Amino acid sequence: MAGKAVKDFSVPSTGGEFRLSEHRGKTLVLYFYPKDNTPGCTQEGADFRDLHKEFARAGAEVCGVSRDSLKSHQGFKAKMKFPFELLSDADEAACKLFGVIKMKNMYGRQVRGIERSTFVIDGEGRVAREWRGVKVSGHAQEVLNFVKAL
Repeated sequence: MAGKAVKDFSVPSTGGEFRLSEHRGKTLVLYFYPKDNTPGCTQEGADFRDLHKEFARAGAEVCGVSRDSLKSHQGFKAKMKFPFELLSDADEAACKLFGVIKMKNMYGRQVRGIERSTFVIDGEGRVAREWRGVKVSGHAQEVLNFVKAL
């Protein structure tokens, strides 16, 4: 997807309606995660939270995306004190655009869910970099290092 323009989309978020086109001219980090209040997703969000000021200094906005409800996101954001918005993609519109829905093994069963993935979208609305099948440890720092180098 690197270099590819991202089609505009709109989804509910903890800060009101999120529309991709309203973020043109800025660097945007979209991290897709499977589920609110689960260990890996909580750690990933905390890592982005802890580096949030550095992302802002680098001119980047961070948003987390999952299929959870807006109500779930509001509770998760408040509990974790996230300074960024969480996008509710219950109908999988954004997930489909980025191709992050995969069949995964969970406790020996095949389940359909979000593959942990992150995309940096440049000010022109193009994917500058993507990470798929993300391992949480050190990931937010790696994304920050890329954003600083843009």
